[in-house]
Amino acid sequence: MTVKIELIGLSSIPEVKAGDDVAKLIYEAAVREGIGIREGDIIVITHKIVSKANGLIVDLRKITPSEKALEIAEITGKDPRFVEVILREAKRILDVRPPFIITETHFGHICLNAGVDRSNVAGSEEICALLPRDPDEEARKIREKLMELTGLKKIAVIISDTYSRPHRYAQIDMAIGISGLNPIVDYKGRMDAYGYQLRFKMQAVGDELAAAAELAIGQTVERIPVVIIRGYNWTLDEEGSAKYMSLIKLGYNCIFEGIPVIPEKPGLAEKLKRKGMEG
Repeated sequence: MTVKIELIGLSSIPEVKAGDDVAKLIYEAAVREGIGIREGDIIVITHKIVSKANGLIVDLRKITPSEKALEIAEITGKDPRFVEVILREAKRILDVRPPFIITETHFGHICLNAGVDRSNVAGSEEICALLPRDPDEEARKIREKLMELTGLKKIAVIISDTYSRPHRYAQIDMAIGISGLNPIVDYKGRMDAYGYQLRFKMQAVGDELAAAAELAIGQTVERIPVVIIRGYNWTLDEEGSAKYMSLIKLGYNCIFEGIPVIPEKPGLAEKLKRKGMEG
């Protein structure tokens, strides 16, 4: 059986400003480019345009760093104002490994620098973007508006962000907000092609779709913030229970918990704790 899956980047979405309707911009671009939106389409959106529409842009020239930010900036070599924004956006600081600050965001995302990012933001290097406050809710609202605009039911929305993977070079896009599609397909109990019953196989389709979309989105001058994935066979989440948090494993559930990235060079979490700065 031949399987064909298309990645269709939308290139005519204008620069997004605070207050813009992201769903409307996506719909208009899809129509304008002759692509449209069809039943079964999955719309992958970079978090940056959602953040811009929500006004989650910070001018570092207006930030005064705290004592804690100054301490961490000295350790990491980062701009103290940038560190201050990270501290404000982080639920907690997990570790500091120069030049990186490993954090947990307020919605449970484990990432570098609380997702605060200077790339692909108009203005200057003094401007940075924050992650959406509730990416699942943003995905839900965009999906509902797209359903209203198109009259379709079986469409899904994924909000993506770039992620640095443990024990791997380079970065990859992953899902941080989801609506309409369960981000995990559980194959436990099913039979494989050789009659073996699968015991542990769970496929992180939300992350896989986000990563696939990045091939069309790019990271530099492409200016493609939205990709329509067409042809992938998926099941609609009728109950509306699909959440990004379904993909998160913490504590004893995570097989990598407690394994240092660089065993011979422990992080600086203990140093920060001794100074009363542990997030």
